[in-house]
Amino acid sequence: MALPLTKIKASLEDGLLSFPVTDFDNKGKFDPATYAARLEWFVTHNVSSVFVAGGTGEFFSLSENEYREVVTVTAETVKEKIPMISSVGRSIPDAIAHAQIAEKAGMNALLLMPPYLTECPQDGTYQYAKTILKNTSLPVIYYNRANGVLSSEYIQRLADECDNFIGLKDGTGNIQDLNDTIKSVGNRLSYIGGVPTAEIISEAYLSIGVNTYSSAVFNFVPEMANLFYAALRAGKKETVNKIIKEFFVPFVRLRSRKNGYAVSLIKAGAKIIGRSAGDVRPPLVMPTAEETIKLQELIQQAAKLV
Repeated sequence: MALPLTKIKASLEDGLLSFPVTDFDNKGKFDPATYAARLEWFVTHNVSSVFVAGGTGEFFSLSENEYREVVTVTAETVKEKIPMISSVGRSIPDAIAHAQIAEKAGMNALLLMPPYLTECPQDGTYQYAKTILKNTSLPVIYYNRANGVLSSEYIQRLADECDNFIGLKDGTGNIQDLNDTIKSVGNRLSYIGGVPTAEIISEAYLSIGVNTYSSAVFNFVPEMANLFYAALRAGKKETVNKIIKEFFVPFVRLRSRKNGYAVSLIKAGAKIIGRSAGDVRPPLVMPTAEETIKLQELIQQAAKLV
């Protein structure tokens, strides 16, 4: 039985959202056994929903068959203990095919990724999103990021046209534009923070009514990630400031050394804690030995903060 929409939206508006990495073996192939074990571990750590095959999960590097395996393993493992959401995107035919695969597997909702072109006009991006939304019965969250950024005007039009458009994930970090959208569109949508390492601007998100965000570092420091989120929502500024200063600021500095480290460092962190998901696929690259040591030191620091 499908989860009620009210439960899905509630999970998007209150609670920490988890975005697991996708497991590859030492030959670079999808590893369903270790991925299932990762999901089982995730759902025991007080997350409100699980987003699979996302940016952290290297969606754009997966084949259609691998995507099918990911969503199938997710459905069989999580079993709707919490809402299960998977990404769709690339071309319109690809996105519609992914949506059909996800629905057949038992996903509860979709995250619509930016389109595949390097530069897109807003009216074309709107048509892209609208076409995909109209070709699935699943609820859809739109990821407003990169070459797929829509203004509040187009977000409103999309909300008016598509009843299954239920949420907006912000990947821009542009608080002015996001606040415009929230104040204009209102509670018709659920709003999620989605910049890389969203914790770094989580206070700004919260101040305009964005209560949840996607935590990539949850993949290797779940206890600290949960502690930070609880402190943020409870207004414990001293704890929030301490964790940001001692963990997130140096982590973001490390992440900023090379494009793609928003994913690569997460996989490196998973390896460090003994839950390896293999390496990232090209064009992404893994961090250097020196950078991995710095990450290990940060993980040790995170343990002291809990």
